Amino acid sequence: MISFACAFPSIPAFSPRGAAETVLVVEDEAMVCELAAEALLDEGYRVLTAADADAAEDILARERVDLLFTDIDLARNTNGLVLAHRARRHWPNLPVVYTSGGRGQLSQADAVSHSIFVPKPYRLSHLVALANDILRPNPHHA
Repeated sequence: MISFACAFPSIPAFSPRGAAETVLVVEDEAMVCELAAEALLDEGYRVLTAADADAAEDILARERVDLLFTDIDLARNTNGLVLAHRARRHWPNLPVVYTSGGRGQLSQADAVSHSIFVPKPYRLSHLVALANDILRPNPHHA
């Protein structure tokens, strides 16, 4: 089992496939963060973690990230919605998946365009399937 501390600094993860796609998981609940990160690692993704939006912005400034998976209400009164909007200013095509246990839906007015919302609790298999659909689309899928 790979240990993840969902706090700054992030821990670059081992990637068995070489130049794997990188997912940034932003989650302030350590156990939820660890489970999400491990599921994505098991699928072959490189995973970086942050416990709040400030730490996530630091990671985005120095690392290549292919998918942002962020909780909305984060530690230290930071916000995944604000994080995603700031990230999209610099990387307009960055895929964003939001999650929250405090709301059942997300207004399109609050979210960045072409983003996805997954309410908590979510299945790890659903998270992995979303990452695969976004980052590794199968052109032969019927």
